[in-house]
Amino acid sequence: MDYNYLALVLGVLLIGAVLLGNVLVVLSVLTERSLKTATNYFIVSLSAADLLLAVLVLPLYVYSEFLGGVWTLSGRACDALMSMDVMLCTASILNLCAISVDRYVAVALPLKYNRNQFSARQLVLITATWVLSLVVASPVVFGLNQVPGRDPAVCQLEDDRFVVYSSVCSFFVPCPVMLLLYYWMFRGLRRWSARSRSRGDSVRQTGFSLHIGAAPDQTDTPPNPNKASGAASQLGPNPDGVAAVPETDRATTQMDSVSEKEPAGGGRVRKGNSRKQRRTSKTCRVSRKERKAMRVLPVVVGTFLACWTPFFVVHVTKVLCESCDIGPTLISVVTWLGYVNSAVNPIIYTAFNAEFRSIFQKMICCHT
Repeated sequence: MDYNYLALVLGVLLIGAVLLGNVLVVLSVLTERSLKTATNYFIVSLSAADLLLAVLVLPLYVYSEFLGGVWTLSGRACDALMSMDVMLCTASILNLCAISVDRYVAVALPLKYNRNQFSARQLVLITATWVLSLVVASPVVFGLNQVPGRDPAVCQLEDDRFVVYSSVCSFFVPCPVMLLLYYWMFRGLRRWSARSRSRGDSVRQTGFSLHIGAAPDQTDTPPNPNKASGAASQLGPNPDGVAAVPETDRATTQMDSVSEKEPAGGGRVRKGNSRKQRRTSKTCRVSRKERKAMRVLPVVVGTFLACWTPFFVVHVTKVLCESCDIGPTLISVVTWLGYVNSAVNPIIYTAFNAEFRSIFQKMICCHT
């Protein structure tokens, strides 16, 4: 028998990387208060799918690859492997799709979205991802793979129609939905940024004109050192004598200052206008937080598509194109590429999220 020692070594390393990285993600979110946000609970669900894959699927797959692709266990064990593989792969992409839905709600309805608490909507989304994943894999659980003339030395999905069905449900339908939601989100954020800059410029011009108009009164009114020091600490002087707003998130800072302070002329602000300004300020602050939280998600989605697209394309092509020569080597390569994705996500969080990176370092250093 041809033993594939390279597959064994790579498989053990992959399983270890998946377990270590995703356990760190789960423990970081569950133990650190700053990471207990709605988005990160979806990431915990995604990590749970990767952990189950490393425990239930990868050991059996690596064992089969070590034996040169020969399946030596029972047919029921093969069916269990296939059903768990389909379910957990589906759960991964549906969790990413649920994240995109949640992010879309956060951007489209920021005033109704509470990112610091786990709401019923998020619980329903996470529950739905796992229920739908189980539904997609249920035909294998109920014996679809037990066909006459089945080769006991090969573990694979025997029904070609189920291969197409599971690929459509697990990949080819959720992916366009997810990409469209992200497109609408980033388009909305771009429009919001343009409006915020225009509002910020108008607010700055208004503040400057009020500053000029109030200048003659400064000779009669003694300066208040507290206000002066407060303004200096927040804005800082400009060589031209105009209060300068920091470049980082300039529009948000200006909108917050408008909604939270009285007018420079000492006049009263109408109740409706004040409420509208506070509402605008809250929208700006929430949008800024959500935009910062969304930086890592496109990278996660792009990596997932890069790892799993070849797998689904190859398997569907093999079913639909009878004249195409797709050998076991290509199938093995695209399958390994898909499984590698389970170890990549924690690396992405570490590289693109400073909070995850610092907590990972703290947890690893404490245990070493």
